[in-house]
Amino acid sequence: MRIAVVMKLVPDVVEELVLSEDGKRLERGDIALKANEFDEQALEQALLLKESSGAELTVIAAETGDVDEMLYTALAKGADRALKLVGDGLQDGIWNAQYAGILVDVIADVGADAVLTGVQANDDLDGQLATWLAAGLGWSFATVVSGVEAAGESLIAKKEFAGGLTANLRLPLPAVLGIQASPEPPRYAPISRVRQIMKTQSLEEREVTAPAGSITVLSLRPPEKTGGAEMIEGDVQAKAARIAEVLAQQGI
Repeated sequence: MRIAVVMKLVPDVVEELVLSEDGKRLERGDIALKANEFDEQALEQALLLKESSGAELTVIAAETGDVDEMLYTALAKGADRALKLVGDGLQDGIWNAQYAGILVDVIADVGADAVLTGVQANDDLDGQLATWLAAGLGWSFATVVSGVEAAGESLIAKKEFAGGLTANLRLPLPAVLGIQASPEPPRYAPISRVRQIMKTQSLEEREVTAPAGSITVLSLRPPEKTGGAEMIEGDVQAKAARIAEVLAQQGI
């Protein structure tokens, strides 16, 4: 089995976000970017599948920022190949429909039997990359998945539903999965190991063209500040008295 994991960089929301002068996009060159946490869950799930089934694992990321370290880290964790997609129009970021459009041909060339990616990302929250990709490839599909096992020519995916319900779905290969969580937390790759991989392995590159965008952003702006939190100081009795006073003021 050949597995491809699709990853992306997202803004680190711990840092200050910088808007472009026209107020329609983030200045990705001026903000801190990090690997999407759900994609890291997908990578860990793929590594577990590789260890249990002997699968070959390729990690793919579009150059929507400096993705080199993210890809080298994936190699340090155990991926076999790392493919960087480069081309005009990527550095400002791409929507999931565009990303899926790019990936359809890439996945075909990689020869993957299964594609895993994060269920969503903090810069879009639409959870549609796996959906668009499955539709474009015409493959079987499941999302909000929290566990995957190889079963011959199929995958058994543990899918989560609302209300705490789960179901085990048998998906014939080839398949696309949107990963919510891996059974194991993402493994850590020591910096020394990543640096060693940078010296001994290289990233593959593929030139791609981003399809025209289907979403027009009219404006972005920071949330308006309408109030603040009151920090209650003092001993236990003083704090309790102030809390009681606030509750009374609110009519509670």
